[in-house]
Amino acid sequence: MGCVSCTGAVLDGNVLTLVRREASPEAVDGSGISPDRFLGKSAAEIARLPARLGGREVTLGDLFAIEGFHPEQIVVRGDVRSLTDLGRGMTRGEVTVLGDVGPRVGAEMRGGEIVVQGAAGDALGARMRGGRILVEGGAGDFCGTAAGEPGQTGGTIVVRGPLGKEAGARMRGGMLVALGSTGERTGADMEAGTIFVAGRTGPEPGLGMHGGTIVVFGDAEPPATFDYACTYQPVFPGDYLRELRRWGLAEEDGGVEGAFRRYLGDLDSVGKGEILVRDQS
Repeated sequence: MGCVSCTGAVLDGNVLTLVRREASPEAVDGSGISPDRFLGKSAAEIARLPARLGGREVTLGDLFAIEGFHPEQIVVRGDVRSLTDLGRGMTRGEVTVLGDVGPRVGAEMRGGEIVVQGAAGDALGARMRGGRILVEGGAGDFCGTAAGEPGQTGGTIVVRGPLGKEAGARMRGGMLVALGSTGERTGADMEAGTIFVAGRTGPEPGLGMHGGTIVVFGDAEPPATFDYACTYQPVFPGDYLRELRRWGLAEEDGGVEGAFRRYLGDLDSVGKGEILVRDQS
């Protein structure tokens, strides 16, 4: 599979820019930073919107210098590693983060696009229903979900770097593309949707899987509760790759030719999931 272009919003000045005034280890609630919340408001009105720093009520203007006039193209700059829930529930527009960002970016997102030109924290795209999230770096645990919560039901998440444990856990739809490796229990308790892993997975991919598909281009060892079915050359990964190219999310060269070993399971569950592992022999 190719690389993600992750170009994001056009950084030509025709955007609304938020620059973090002062770095702080205290969590900054970023759920109010989205095109939906900003639409129809001036920079001054946006600056007066409520926000939270730790347990304190503040305004966005207290935390960010806000400039520009395009509320559907938002650029966030500065040290925002403590910024949580950026773009929560957004349905439209583009948000680009020029650096690393905290947990729960794009949670419950239904449309639009978020680009992170650094790394993201845990629970990236938790319970995502639509739209696209592109991350240039890696992301933490529970990508597409959160600990003990339902998973992604739609949309597309593409992460260039490594992912932590339980990426795509409890997934019920959509697509997750990991261009690096993933941690333990990738796709655990998955019911539907598709996960692509360009690298290797950690232990127990698909544990408790009810349905859906995990495609691994590197190394993976399905749990003992999966049965080997056959080795064949599937067609559908190429269809997904063409779709990623159409969106500008994958390079034109390279493909998915070659045979894959197909495993069915989890037989301790419904057993209608499948894991495809590229045959390295």
